[in-house]
Amino acid sequence: MNTINIIDKLYKENIATREELLYLLDNIDKDSINYLTEKANEVRMKTYKDKVYMRGLIEFTNYCVRDCKYCGIRKSNKDADRYRLTVEQIVNCAVLGDKLGYKTVVLQGGEDPFFTDEIMVEIITKIKSILPNNAITLSIGERSYESYKKMFKAGADRYLLRHETATKTLYEKLHPNASFENRRKCLEDLREIGYQIGSGFMIGLPEQDNNSLVDDLIYTKQLKPHMCGIGPFIPHKDTPLNNEEGGTLEKTIIMIAILRLLLPDTLLPATTSLGTIDPTGREKGIKAGANVVMPNLSPTDVREKYSLYDGKICTGDEAAECRMCIERRMNNIGFQIDISRGDSILWEKESK
Repeated sequence: MNTINIIDKLYKENIATREELLYLLDNIDKDSINYLTEKANEVRMKTYKDKVYMRGLIEFTNYCVRDCKYCGIRKSNKDADRYRLTVEQIVNCAVLGDKLGYKTVVLQGGEDPFFTDEIMVEIITKIKSILPNNAITLSIGERSYESYKKMFKAGADRYLLRHETATKTLYEKLHPNASFENRRKCLEDLREIGYQIGSGFMIGLPEQDNNSLVDDLIYTKQLKPHMCGIGPFIPHKDTPLNNEEGGTLEKTIIMIAILRLLLPDTLLPATTSLGTIDPTGREKGIKAGANVVMPNLSPTDVREKYSLYDGKICTGDEAAECRMCIERRMNNIGFQIDISRGDSILWEKESK
């Protein structure tokens, strides 16, 4: 067994055993990383060519009932400066996004009971009445099957719910009073209802090892999400993990590239957190097989308040600045911004 042979198998067959994945993570070196990212880039170019899809991100509430130990908007953080956007503000952000070329808007927030099913349905319905051909992605955590169904019927197209870690013991340490099983059930419910689903996980969590990362790879391969967002763990000063080391760019890039080989048709974002730990982190993610970026459409006066981790980039930029900056960055490394809805090829295959 050697790393190059495992990468070749992933490239040709889009599969590897647990032992092979673990061996690859345990033994990968600089040459193997270069080879891995080259192969991942080849696969992405075959499936999605040089297109990078944009989603406009609206962070509309930083209230949250959860107490996840890594998150700056956890309910126990008394220093968080809480806010909620109004329905009108959210709709206006979506309309601005459309004018800037975003045909998908991502409504993201903490798990905030203020935003009932009725309010979410109102927001979705209003956006769809103005922008009927645009996609709406929700990222608002765990809710009931009935809640997900109401929002889907109102016009929501996609739902992002990171599984965070596929290792049960680690999940339970990081998520007080949360259920590992329910998290997975929510993803199954969302798929059954008809959403395009997005999952994902963090790299470099305390007590996470290569075995845990293999759990994530295997679970994600089995789940076959339409999108999978992964990024480095970045400590937040007002959380119990404030003194922990963060995840590295190198390990995150390795995991993006392996995921691209395991799931050629899945959309993979180059996350804001990648750009936060390295000035060209998003570009490096794209060159390793990622093909989505999510510039921020939130009003500038709330961006710093949506503080999941320390040092987040682009908190002061106007939406138009973010839009032009990201296009310039992608063009500079030989990629083109695609301003369609950017549905995943996997979804298109399933819909036929």
